[in-house]
Amino acid sequence: MLTIENLQAGYGKVHVLHGISIEVPKGKVVTLIGSNGAGKTTTMRAVSGMIKPLAGTIKLNGKDIHGLESNQIAKLGLAHSPEGRRVFSTMTVTDNLILGAFPRLTGSRPKGDVKGDVERAMELFPRLRERRNQLAGTLSGGEQQMLAMARAVMLNPDVILLDEPSMGLAPILVEEVFRIILRLKSEGVTMLLVEQFAAAALNVADYAYVLENGAISVHGESQRLKNDPAVRAAYLGTGSHH
Repeated sequence: MLTIENLQAGYGKVHVLHGISIEVPKGKVVTLIGSNGAGKTTTMRAVSGMIKPLAGTIKLNGKDIHGLESNQIAKLGLAHSPEGRRVFSTMTVTDNLILGAFPRLTGSRPKGDVKGDVERAMELFPRLRERRNQLAGTLSGGEQQMLAMARAVMLNPDVILLDEPSMGLAPILVEEVFRIILRLKSEGVTMLLVEQFAAAALNVADYAYVLENGAISVHGESQRLKNDPAVRAAYLGTGSHH
């Protein structure tokens, strides 16, 4: 489904990722945990085409997407819900969702039933339904985060990258975000999740990778990592909410 091998990436002369390999099988949720600055967001940006990888291979459904532009990668079926909730603030919630399906309307993704999918997104994210005619810029931060996630879902993608979906959200909204992730998982949506709340991420994921200083230090089934003393001490203890 999504296979990352020996990925190296960075900015300018600064190497952030030193050859990481991650496998995201079809229908599974894989999480990438690690402290701030470990390289989680850099990984997401390299996979989605926001930055050009320095080395390694990235394959989506067996097709090499390494070095392609973001819009080409989206057309091949990879949706990225980036940190910092980028939405079109001067457009309504509904129009934002329809734009999420844009590659489908141009014929580069299976078109399907866009109207029906807008309704489904409203059902997944009830807060958006109540505000469907509001301009996205007038939504709260939490609602904009949900809209960014909903837009990723609207691509009807093969893989969704979720980068810090809970960032800056009130606890009640964090719960809602994870409920939606579980619901998408139950529908067979393949996801790579980067998340600061390691415990919550391990609860929804099938498999987890721990990123430390741009390298994978440990990986395994989520349940096993949840009980791994080193992982617990570093990411699940009281000290993990810095």
